[in-house]
Amino acid sequence: MSKHAISVTINGTVYEGVVDARTLLVHWIRDGLHLIGTHIGCDTTSCGACTILVDGKATKSCTMFAVQADGCQITTVEGLEQDDKLHPMQDGFHEMHALQCGYCTPGMMLAGIALLKRNPHPSEQEIREGISGNLCRCTGYVNIVKAIQYAAEKMSTSAQVPVSVGEGGE
Repeated sequence: MSKHAISVTINGTVYEGVVDARTLLVHWIRDGLHLIGTHIGCDTTSCGACTILVDGKATKSCTMFAVQADGCQITTVEGLEQDDKLHPMQDGFHEMHALQCGYCTPGMMLAGIALLKRNPHPSEQEIREGISGNLCRCTGYVNIVKAIQYAAEKMSTSAQVPVSVGEGGE
């Protein structure tokens, strides 16, 4: 098997490692780095549970190889809280009761952040389209949409800026 040295910045910390060429990014993050907030749902890009931000773009880490992330800036759900304060998206999911089992929540939050980076004031329809690649099997998405609207409002009226996710978009 082909091994490759990689260096990736995740949530502001540089991680270096040697990975097999075929190691999926989600597996390196969870198994290699023990950042288990990124969930594995389907391994086929169908569910979005593994969504992270790669250079600011919402990316399903189950279909990206770890070697492809070499040199990238990545944000996982563990990187959202800053200075012991919840990110507005996390706060929105809490305040709007936007989760039940919570399995899809990390991916939904990161997809929501990428959406708000591109469009700080999305309509309900734009939010639904923005998270359409992320499935929730427990809710009807109503409270997830409300949570993203809450985060958009809170981010536009506070000095808190979104997580530094680069200049990319989805």
